[in-house]
Amino acid sequence: MGLGARIRELRIANALTQAQLAEKIGVDPSAVSLWENDVNEPKASYVARLAVTFSVTSDYLLGIEDEAGGRYE
Repeated sequence: MGLGARIRELRIANALTQAQLAEKIGVDPSAVSLWENDVNEPKASYVARLAVTFSVTSDYLLGIEDEAGGRYE
């Protein structure tokens, strides 16, 4: 699963619209749409904000580790 799909999955699991997520992290709603559709990727500072918002690690968002904190090989 890619970054965009993880963002979408977590946003839906947290019952947020794209506009609500955008407001929480300080971006335009169109940015969230572009991220979720893998057109653009968020800057590192936004990855950190997303991780805090969703209570996950940035490594999980980036696909480096699974939800339990185990590293993918």
